[in-house]
Amino acid sequence: MIPAISSLATIDGQPVNIASMADLVAGMRRFIDARQGFCLFTLNLDHLVKRRDHAAFREAYARATLVTADGAPIVRLARRQGARLQRTTGADLIHPLCALAVETRTPLYFFGSTTAQFAAAATALTAAHPGLVIAGYESPPFGFDPQAPDADAAGDRMAKAGTGLCLIALGAPRQELLADRWLKAHGDIGYCCIGAALDFIAGGQKRAPMALQRLGLEWLWRLAQQPRRLALRYGRCALLLARIEVATRLAPKPRVSA
Repeated sequence: MIPAISSLATIDGQPVNIASMADLVAGMRRFIDARQGFCLFTLNLDHLVKRRDHAAFREAYARATLVTADGAPIVRLARRQGARLQRTTGADLIHPLCALAVETRTPLYFFGSTTAQFAAAATALTAAHPGLVIAGYESPPFGFDPQAPDADAAGDRMAKAGTGLCLIALGAPRQELLADRWLKAHGDIGYCCIGAALDFIAGGQKRAPMALQRLGLEWLWRLAQQPRRLALRYGRCALLLARIEVATRLAPKPRVSA
């Protein structure tokens, strides 16, 4: 049994325990080699907002095996605690994860998004990573409930397919709730919550230019692409960030011994 990975920083009550992509890949390799399952969540401001309002989501996050910093604000807040984190997103994870799957001969399974997007992503990924084994992919119906019996049946199908790593592309909080539920039933599979990452690979969505990514302004690109859908969400994120910033400044500073 691999021991729990120690927290590096705690953001609004949520521990983050992965510092970089290299650390993440190394951590996943340890679990794969030990044939031990895990859940990977990528923490961002939207998740912090949802954690406050959704008890089951908050509890699933508390049980997550691996938590990365997905978003410049998370990295910045962690650095104020002395943690030198690098932004590690679901979108950036896909190719390193596929390379790891080839090296360890671990079959992948995709769940979420659409069948067309999955087929396009599978074609691109198998071309980029010769030897990659895709055990299957499934697009759930609209309104799919990650806490219903249908979710258990889907998890059973995935396990019977010989899956070693499952990439879940449903968006928060559904993908995290599903990963947490499935890990309890199938403890030898790794579940990675990746959001829209496969859509970027399949060409369904265009990711922000690298310059904006490096500046931590990918959110601005997304807002420009989908203003009606994202304006309220990002407004809530900005409000929570301001609250956390104020609370951080007002918190008593630790005393330094003479």
